[in-house]
Amino acid sequence: MPIPGYHRKAASAVTDLILFHSMYGLRPAVHEAAERLRAAGHRVVVPDLFDGRTARTVEEGLAIKDEFGQEELLRRAVAAAAPHSDAGLVYAGFSLGASFAQTIALGDERARGLLMLHGTADLADDATADELPVQLHVADPDPFEPHDWQTAWYLRMRKAGADVEVFRYAGAGHLYTDPELPDHDAEAAERTWPVVLDFLAEIDAGAGTGDAPATPPAD
Repeated sequence: MPIPGYHRKAASAVTDLILFHSMYGLRPAVHEAAERLRAAGHRVVVPDLFDGRTARTVEEGLAIKDEFGQEELLRRAVAAAAPHSDAGLVYAGFSLGASFAQTIALGDERARGLLMLHGTADLADDATADELPVQLHVADPDPFEPHDWQTAWYLRMRKAGADVEVFRYAGAGHLYTDPELPDHDAEAAERTWPVVLDFLAEIDAGAGTGDAPATPPAD
């Protein structure tokens, strides 16, 4: 099923990414996503912020996250990205990992793009992201990313200067790309990845975000 307003392109390119896992930890779905990106020719780093621990439920994930603490997890994410940042990274992540990707990308003047799956993060009023390509894929509705929050996030990103695209997937669960979670929506996941691959190819080609319009979340 095509995504309204999206026109697939036949681009092929190589991009360096760092892909951060969600609060469920470095689960098989994260590795599978990385392999999908590598199969398209991209170089992908997948750090483990939880020291090998994974969660089976939201409650377990929150407990692990709280045990490490947000500040420590962000420090680990920054440390994981640092050896690769000179190449000009696309920062990417799932849910919690997307929030880390956003925070680091907005602080890295060499960042080439920001790919956010299932999550966002707050940003300061004086944040700058001059023409940074940003793509968000999110369930609609999403209890962790309500419409009013998405709207505020979108407006702040635009104010910061980012080139933002939002793709919403009606009826999907929060982490709909993970086949082993109750949130999984196979159709939404398969609609997501071609859009992601074209986004990355366009970044590498320096072609901006192309024909898919910047779409503000619904109120």
